[in-house]
Amino acid sequence: MRGSMMAVLGLGLAVAAPAAAKQAADPGKQAFAPCAACHAVTPNTKRLGPSLHGVVGRKVASAPGFAYSPALKAKGTAAWTPETIDAFLADPRGWAPGNRMSYPGVKDPAKRAAIIAYLKTLK
Repeated sequence: MRGSMMAVLGLGLAVAAPAAAKQAADPGKQAFAPCAACHAVTPNTKRLGPSLHGVVGRKVASAPGFAYSPALKAKGTAAWTPETIDAFLADPRGWAPGNRMSYPGVKDPAKRAAIIAYLKTLK
């Protein structure tokens, strides 16, 4: 009995270890986790915020079917470059005063860089 329990335990650890290692190996996805509460990463999927699929390089306030705040619409032809995303993530209310995103921002530059790296993969 003891041997079979050990085998089952070993099998469970062998299955769980790759999943844990993969999540640990993707710091961008991990840093993005709080964002996922309001933003989808699949195309044409709205939540409280717009989908962030393909956001890098996209014009600000241009995801189809999402009702953007006048503050973001006022950004005109600005695009979501890594630099504009970084500035927005650091201080959403300061970058676009009056926007509807209530998140206070990501103060850690390394975490913002990880989020941006992850967003670049969403094509």
